[in-house]
Formats: sequence, C-alpha cells, structure tokens
Amino acid sequence: MRHRRAGVHLSRPTAHRNALFSNLVAALLTNERIKTTDAKAKETRRLAERTITWARRVGDILSKKADRRTPDESARVVHAVRMARRVVRDRVAVSKLFDDIAPRFAARRGGYTRIVKIGQRPGDAAPMSLLELIPDDAPKAAPTKTAEKGAEKPAKAAKAPKAESKTTGAKEKAPKKAAAKSETASKKKTKSEE
Repeated sequence: MRHRRAGVHLSRPTAHRNALFSNLVAALLTNERIKTTDAKAKETRRLAERTITWARRVGDILSKKADRRTPDESARVVHAVRMARRVVRDRVAVSKLFDDIAPRFAARRGGYTRIVKIGQRPGDAAPMSLLELIPDDAPKAAPTKTAEKGAEKPAKAAKAPKAESKTTGAKEKAPKKAAAKSETASKKKTKSEE
C-alpha cells in the first residue's frame, strides 16, 4: 500500500528521478512550454507550482531595490531563492523565475500551469502531454457577485417580453412548425432531384 507516499517512482532510482524532475521544471521555467509524458507532466506540475509559489510570495519584496530592503525582507528573499534552488538547480531558470514569472503571477493564487493532452507517442504509444505556463491574457480572478447579478438582470428583462399570453405563444409556434415542415420538404425534393 502507498499510504501517505507522495510522488511517482517512474521505475527510476531516486537520484535519477530527482535530476529528471529538476531538469523538467528548469526547462518549463526557461521555455514556458514542454512536451512530455502524462505521468511526468503531472509530477512536474506539482513541483513547478510549488516553486513558482515560493517566488510569488516574495514578489512585493523583489519590487524594491536591494539596498531599500530591511534585513528581514532580505532574509525572506534569500530563503525563497534557496527553496526554489532545492528543486531547480539551474541558475538561469531561477533568475527568470524571480525576475519574470513571479511578477506575472503576483495576483494569482495557484494554478500557474496547465496540461494539454496531445495524443500518443509514435514509438511506444505512451500518452503525451503539453505542460505550459498560463499566459498573461488568461482570466486572473472570477467575476464578483455584483457583476454576476448585474449580468442576470438584463437577461431576465429580455425573457419577460416573450412570455405574453398563451394565445400569442400558440400563434408564434404554428408558423415555426410550418416553416420547419417546408424546409424538410424542400430538402427531400433536392435529394430526389439528385
């Protein structure tokens, strides 16, 4: 049984598996899109989201100049960088994470990546996926309740004029049925002419 054992083994020894996921997360942060198998993509997503969260949490401190930070803020930044470096051992990827990617997701609380299934690999029919960072133009927050209520009022007002008396409703339905019958009859005629 695998109770409380997170992660996948992928039939690899621990060192190989750690290096694999470190490289996959670094490639994702550098290129913002990678193509890999489903199992690797799911595990890489877990590690990448955690790493981006470390960088996002100190985003407000990173906006300050280094000489303007308090000792406590500097310590928080150093800690966040070290935690990110536990997963991503590539310095270029970590610098891009803290400089470009973290400010992009400053207002987003999770869900920085998405997995798109793209079929099977030709050689061994392994299910393949595209793991990518969410682009900037994606919606960042759900609409507020006031916006939803405002959207419902015009919809109700548009439905109200249609619901008049029963007799007018019956008169409107009859021509529609007749039009539908005439369309099917014309389709049958064109098929018989061919």
